[in-house]
Amino acid sequence: MKSLYSSLLFILLLTTSILPAQTQAEPSGGYALIVEGFDWGPAVNKIVLDFEATLDSVPPGSFKVLASRQTDLAELPEATISGEREVLGAYISDASGNRLPQGNYLTLVLSVNPQMRLASPFHYARNEKVRGNFWVDYQVAVTHMPSLRTWKHKTGKIMPQADRFNLDGRFEYAPGKTLSYAAYTPAPGNKKPLIIWLHGGGEGGTDPTIALLGNRAAHYASPEIQNIFGGAYVLAPQSPTFWMNREGGGYTRGDAEDIYHVGLMALIRDFVARHPGIDTDRIYVGGCSNGGYMSLKLLLEHPDYFAAGYISALAYHSEFVSDAQIRSIRNVPIWFIHSKDDPVTVPQQTVVPIYNRLMAAGARNVHFSYYDHVTDITGQYGGEDFHYSGHWSWIYSHANTATLDYDGKPVTLKGTPVTVMQWLAAQKN
Repeated sequence: MKSLYSSLLFILLLTTSILPAQTQAEPSGGYALIVEGFDWGPAVNKIVLDFEATLDSVPPGSFKVLASRQTDLAELPEATISGEREVLGAYISDASGNRLPQGNYLTLVLSVNPQMRLASPFHYARNEKVRGNFWVDYQVAVTHMPSLRTWKHKTGKIMPQADRFNLDGRFEYAPGKTLSYAAYTPAPGNKKPLIIWLHGGGEGGTDPTIALLGNRAAHYASPEIQNIFGGAYVLAPQSPTFWMNREGGGYTRGDAEDIYHVGLMALIRDFVARHPGIDTDRIYVGGCSNGGYMSLKLLLEHPDYFAAGYISALAYHSEFVSDAQIRSIRNVPIWFIHSKDDPVTVPQQTVVPIYNRLMAAGARNVHFSYYDHVTDITGQYGGEDFHYSGHWSWIYSHANTATLDYDGKPVTLKGTPVTVMQWLAAQKN
């Protein structure tokens, strides 16, 4: 009996000495989120894990990612949610998520799609605290299942598209009144054009990353778009509220003066003056919805300043544009983009009559891509069978896929079909 007791005690001691090594997780490590803009908006699509040791290969076994997004700026149930994120793959990288054959970091690639609210670090709400999109508190807990090693300490946020920009722009256009802006500067060389993008009604405030990622406007600084222009400056001003804000509050649709167009034009002129590398004969202004309104407003106020306009989901109502104003911009190159099922900026009240009036006034370089629906242009989520909101026609501008005119035929330059950005790059005062 004593021998049996000793044997059992030995087994118990041996078991308790082994179990901690097999089941106890290592101390929690650090991670960084990667946020990129997609056609439908921003998403956390990668996580960079600090292994604090050199990796020669991806550790075997699966990773479990539990995510949560929280905010006290909105009380809707969908504002604060949590759940598991699907991991599609992993690769060795540097601290910024750039792929390496060997390194101290591992980047996990996560599944994203237009309907996955848990993937978005933004939330949209209108209440006494916020008006539009804002960042939520986004956290993850990552576990390597075979070893139970965990990563729970967020060390930073990487925005590959927005990080190309200077995000600290501030311009005081009147005492105590300031516009924020983001700016991209191309490589030095010959004079380069300036692309101005004006955000929609949900991207106002004082954080330009909202304006850049809320609807993928940061893509104008991408190598794909930059190559078309031979390099271009990009300026993305941000309204403190919304571009169509009228004096005393509320919206103007062209029936009253907004409170920002004078200050915005002062910002543009100041930016151009401080960047002598800008080709002043190639300054382009565009925007969506609220920003489409403001783009047309600037063209009406300064028809000789801009070389062209590119406007999606136009919010300026035709009834408030006079015939004299139409004649004043009939020689300004403009490319409109809109969807027939836009429920917010109804085309029959905005872009359709304005386009028809410009053509009747003799406009020779005005184009209009008019879509039945705004669809999944990637083909990954249903293609033509997947419909976004009809208001989101700016997708075709940012992705540079607009090619057809109002008559359904390709827009051409010297007989060659072009995209909206190829056309824009060719315009000059």
